[in-house]
Amino acid sequence: MMMDAYRSGDPYLTFAKQASAVPEDATKKSHPSERERFKQCVLATQYLMGAESLARRIGQPLIVGRELLKLHREAYRHFWQWSDAVLDYAKLHGKLWTTFGWTIHVDANTKDRTLRNFLMQGNGAEMLRLACCFATERGIKVCAPVHDALLIEAPLDEMDDAVCATQAAMVESSSIILNGFTLRSEAHIVRYPDRYMDERGLLMWETIEGILHDLEQ
Repeated sequence: MMMDAYRSGDPYLTFAKQASAVPEDATKKSHPSERERFKQCVLATQYLMGAESLARRIGQPLIVGRELLKLHREAYRHFWQWSDAVLDYAKLHGKLWTTFGWTIHVDANTKDRTLRNFLMQGNGAEMLRLACCFATERGIKVCAPVHDALLIEAPLDEMDDAVCATQAAMVESSSIILNGFTLRSEAHIVRYPDRYMDERGLLMWETIEGILHDLEQ
């Protein structure tokens, strides 16, 4: 059901439908507030947020936060069975590892949240590294990974082909890591004379630019 929600293109609204909280013909426009609540629930469960924190996040009473988390466990019970099993295995055997063997060793200070998230975060990293390899082998100039994306460079007349090749590399990578399940990607193309800028890094960029300017003076 979680994979079906992802394939739908709108996992948050689909979750609400799977939980019977909105009608099957609901849309982002017809049920915006319900979709937002279920979106925040999906994001919260990735970090094992509790009901109280979730309720504050969505500005609702505690009982609403509890109900949303309950609906998530009911809709995606196989996911939670897997997550519980991961935690049990890590504590019994003292380690977990990703598809390609990156290992976390468990000690008394390792948090449950860390163990539940490790395989998702770790295999996400494996996926990105493998995508970098596949893109490079396809002749793409990979400048750097940026969070969960790849920053590439190509001549303007080859840009569209380079983007398609990179997205194909990412699909192939996800299929290998996820045993045949593939992930989508979107592309943001910046053409000269414009340049790439992540708004989240703007303050740091301006700070460094200011320091460099002062040093030059």
